[in-house]
Amino acid sequence: MTGMAVGVESDAGTGTNALAVALQSGGSPLDALFAPLYWLLSWWSDAMFRLARLTGLELLQYQFMHRAILVGLCIGVMAPLIGTFLVHRQLALIGDALAHTAFAGVAVGLFLNAVIDLGVSPYLTAVVVAMIAALLIELISEVTDAYNDVSMAIVLSTGFALGTTLISINAGGLAVGINQFLFGNLSTVSAENAAILLVLFSVIVATVAVTRNQLLYVTFDETAAAVSGIPVKWYNRMLVMLTAMVVVGAMQIMGVILVAAMLVVPVAGAAQVSRSFSESIVVSVVLAELAVLLGMGVSYYGEATAGGVIVLVAVAIYVVAVVVGKLQTAMGEDATLEMGRIAPDETESPSD
Repeated sequence: MTGMAVGVESDAGTGTNALAVALQSGGSPLDALFAPLYWLLSWWSDAMFRLARLTGLELLQYQFMHRAILVGLCIGVMAPLIGTFLVHRQLALIGDALAHTAFAGVAVGLFLNAVIDLGVSPYLTAVVVAMIAALLIELISEVTDAYNDVSMAIVLSTGFALGTTLISINAGGLAVGINQFLFGNLSTVSAENAAILLVLFSVIVATVAVTRNQLLYVTFDETAAAVSGIPVKWYNRMLVMLTAMVVVGAMQIMGVILVAAMLVVPVAGAAQVSRSFSESIVVSVVLAELAVLLGMGVSYYGEATAGGVIVLVAVAIYVVAVVVGKLQTAMGEDATLEMGRIAPDETESPSD
C-alpha cells in the first residue's frame, strides 16, 4: 500500500503542469479547453499529498481520492444551494426525475461512443439530456395544465425507459460498468469528469449569486413576483436547468439512484434549526459537507459504496437536527418554522 502511494505521489509530482494532467484524462478533445482546470486539479492534488504527509491519512495518498474529495466538496455546496429553493417550492422529487433522465443521457453517450466512436464523455451527454428533460417538465406543465408531479412522472419514466432500452441493445458491450452510474464510484472520477463538475459548479454558484433575490421572490410568492414584472416562467425554467446540472455533477459520486437525496435531506435538516432563508442555505451547506466528508471517509475505510454511506450519514445528521430543534423549543427558545414556512429575508427585494 505504501509503495503504491509513493508511486502515485511521484506521478503527481511530475504532472503539475496542465498538459500532463490532460494526458491522464485520456486525450479528450476538451483537453485544451479544460487545461486551466487540469492545472487547478494538479495544484489541489499536490496540496492533498502535503496534507497526507502531515496527517498520515491513507485515503489522501491516492490521486483518485483527491478528485473525489474535490467533487464531493462541490456537491456539498451546489446541491443544498439549489435544493433549498426546490424544497420550499415543493419540488423535492424533481431531482429524482432528472437523475433518471440523466441516466438516459449517460446511455446515449455510451451508445454513441460504441457505435460511431464519438469519444465524448457520457457526463456531457447526460448534462444535455437532463437539461432538455428539465425544460420538458416545465413545458408539459404549462401546455397541458398538468400538476408538476404528473410532468415529472412522465419525464422520469420516459428517460429511464430510453436508458434501459439503449443498455439492453448492448452495442459494443454497452452494459459493462453501468453500475458506476447507477450507484456512483469514487475511483472513477477522472480528471475530465472533475473538470466538467467544476464548470457546472461555477455556473450554478454564479447564477444563484446573481439571481438570488428574484428566485427568492418567485419561491415564496409567485403571483406577486409576476405582478411586479419578474418573468416567472423564465426563472422557473432556469431553476430546473440548474437542478439538472447539480444532478449530473452529483451523479459521479452518488449515482442515479441516490443523487436526489443530497438535494433534499440536508435542506430538511437545516429547516429544523433555521429561522430565515439565508440561514437555511448556510446550515444546509454545512450539513451537506459534513455528510459528504464523513460518508466518503467511512465508505473508503469500510469498502462500501460511497453514495449509500453519504446518504445514511445525511439522514443521521437530519435526525440529530430534528432532536436539536425539538430541544430548542422545549427549552423555551423560539420554535423553528416548519418545512416550507421558513421566512424569506425581509430586508431584501427582487430589485436589489
